[in-house]
Amino acid sequence: LMFRKDLLVLRRSPGLVAVLLAYPLMIAFLIGLAATYANAKPRVGLVDEDHLPAKVVLAGNTFGVDQTITEVAKNVKLVRMSSQEAKRQLASGRLVAVITIPQGFLFTLEGLVHSPTLILDTGQGGVTQRVKQQMQALVYNLNLQLQRAFIASDIKYVSLLLHGGNGTVLGRHFAVIGLDGTQRLLATLPPGKTVNAIRDFVHDARLALGLTGEAIRATANPIRLVEPPARGRTWVLSAQVQAYALALTISFLALLLAAGSLASERDENVIGRLTRGLVGRGQLVAAKVGLAAVVALGLGVAISLAFGIAIEVGNVTGGEPWQRLPVLFVGLVLAGGALGAIGSLIGGLARESRAASLVAILVVLPVIFIGLVPHEIVPPAGWVSDAFPFAHAVRFFGSALYDTSPWATLGREAAWLVGLGLGFGALARLAARRLAG
Repeated sequence: LMFRKDLLVLRRSPGLVAVLLAYPLMIAFLIGLAATYANAKPRVGLVDEDHLPAKVVLAGNTFGVDQTITEVAKNVKLVRMSSQEAKRQLASGRLVAVITIPQGFLFTLEGLVHSPTLILDTGQGGVTQRVKQQMQALVYNLNLQLQRAFIASDIKYVSLLLHGGNGTVLGRHFAVIGLDGTQRLLATLPPGKTVNAIRDFVHDARLALGLTGEAIRATANPIRLVEPPARGRTWVLSAQVQAYALALTISFLALLLAAGSLASERDENVIGRLTRGLVGRGQLVAAKVGLAAVVALGLGVAISLAFGIAIEVGNVTGGEPWQRLPVLFVGLVLAGGALGAIGSLIGGLARESRAASLVAILVVLPVIFIGLVPHEIVPPAGWVSDAFPFAHAVRFFGSALYDTSPWATLGREAAWLVGLGLGFGALARLAARRLAG
């Protein structure tokens, strides 16, 4: 009867239900938007102390400096500035890093007796490692462009050794007869032991140098990365986003409903009569937990169907695993029940529905955001999140939908959800005493 009464209250308050549905969906959208912008290009200062010209000639190839920098700096936003301004903005946090081209960089690069250097200064913070990786990618892409030019130049010199001709090194012009010319000269000499030895050397050298071009390319690129056309789901329809959307939405709704619903029994002055023989405290908490579980199931089913329809209509590679949905529904009930137990505990402690709703929001936001932090980055955050149902619900949903062999993960996370639900439910039963006081 208590459970039926709560459902009737929800049916008679469509505006409240709409707000309760819209709010977590809005939070999920904002978190997804923030995650998208977290992958945006970081702002990096570029200090050119060598005063590079607009165009540079290296290994016989002309490079436009700005164009080349734009091509290789795909993962960052490079901003040219003076050294002093770069230091000031790095210290204030407006830049995440500063890359400096020192004096003599171009001269060293043209001579290529040893490798020139770039100087990278980074700030402190969570994105430092990511910026270092992107700077390494920038230097890699720059090396790749220059490498192609130098390989072509080296192969040209090998061709000169083979066939002869004119060349230039460090501004000096030269002419060589090459192995072809040497062989022609040997043909004009009388046979002899020395001539035969030179002729054998020329033959072997021609064979070896003939393979040099491919050897240089293979040495410069021992491993090549081939990228086939992109396949699979977009980020918006990914398995991870679907699992987070389900867990986040039902976390808000289940906590708020259970907390507000339990506390409202005191606001309506019926808690005393209910607990005097009509309904025990355990039954009262169980009704609120059941309400949260049923609403979580209904909302989760709607979200899953919405994802599935969007994937099918968009003909997204990977599709929606429709046959896995029954397993997902079990997780929705378990997660909703565990979250409802926490909400009931909050409602019992807060005593008033308005205070309970406020406390539920204050509790659910940190729980969700802590659950979003990967264990590998901040292990203590992972330990804290394991004490609440959100992270376990995410893992259950993701495994239920997309793991090839999900049963070990499902069993472990289901046990966590049941255990957390029973533990918080027992605490909520004790806290329900406050309602009658």
